[in-house]
Amino acid sequence: MQAKDLLLELLKFKSITPNDDGALNYIALELDEFEAFFIEKEGVRNLLLTKKFKDEGEHLAFGGHIDVVPPGKGWSSEPFGPTEKDGFIIARGAQDMKSGLAAFIYAAKHSDFKGSRLSLIITSDEEGEAKYGTKEVLQFMQEKQILPDFAVVAEPSCELKFGDSLKIGRRGSINGTLLIKGKQGHAAYPEKCINPVHEFAGVLKSLAGFDLDPGDEVFAPSKIVITDIRGGIEVCNVTPSELKIMFNVRNSNQSNIEDIKAYIEELCKGLNYELSLKLSSKPFLTDKDSKIVQKLNRSIQKITAVVPSLNTKGGTSDARFFAEFGVKVVEFGVRNDSIHAIDEKVSLEDFEKLCLVFKDLVENFN
Repeated sequence: MQAKDLLLELLKFKSITPNDDGALNYIALELDEFEAFFIEKEGVRNLLLTKKFKDEGEHLAFGGHIDVVPPGKGWSSEPFGPTEKDGFIIARGAQDMKSGLAAFIYAAKHSDFKGSRLSLIITSDEEGEAKYGTKEVLQFMQEKQILPDFAVVAEPSCELKFGDSLKIGRRGSINGTLLIKGKQGHAAYPEKCINPVHEFAGVLKSLAGFDLDPGDEVFAPSKIVITDIRGGIEVCNVTPSELKIMFNVRNSNQSNIEDIKAYIEELCKGLNYELSLKLSSKPFLTDKDSKIVQKLNRSIQKITAVVPSLNTKGGTSDARFFAEFGVKVVEFGVRNDSIHAIDEKVSLEDFEKLCLVFKDLVENFN
């Protein structure tokens, strides 16, 4: 089966998180020369495909997710009936990330790998909570003592032009809730109230948009981003009893949850407040001189004639789980300009080049 045909077939599966809709069985049959392990937990189905080539050498893995977000309304065509138009394929998951899956499945099937083992790790729960997905597969591999040395997660990474972005890490994510407490009362008698909005007003400018660190050549500054502010009972003559502020910090490896706590504690001295912080994911960084970065960079330039930016932009991805297990991991895929959108689409030219990039990587990873 050609790569395009494989992509079209994958796009027909209604694999909305965490239901793979039979797609993982289809992929296992397509790569029947690989040993298949279906790893299921709490209703989440994952697939590990692995093939040993020799006793010595390095183990390369590809990672990705078959699940997609719900399509929503307003599509110009059936979201799970892929349509080809003007050099693009339109369907839910076309960019995020069935094109990446199809590309590395094609590469695994049609390449001569000279390392010790080649593996494909596919989950159906990346767009959901991601609690029982890729991490469970890596745990399984660790128990079997077959953790990969290097991995490529085929998330859509490119921005303006295919080949322009190779992610060598990701920022972490920390969610916070700050509750400023006051005393409710009549707006006509502000002296009898403790208005938490007034109490915090002078402090807010030091919280909103504050950079906890300056960033560096690969990480943007760890910025406090306010996501929600609310207080009061939506009337004009009653002051609020409390002010609730929610925020998020996409943090680099220069700042952590303790740094956020210390900064806010200093800001809120003298105020009656409660602070809650929750770590969603940790930052990670793969050395730009590591083999996986250098080899993939070379393949990208060879196929596209584009020099990619080595960066850590974007939100979280399953690459963070590979990093937790000590696997040197990067992300590379098609452009991401229509992910999660109505009429999500992928350029056929970009997809075909991605197949060639991955094929070149597999064949020259020695």
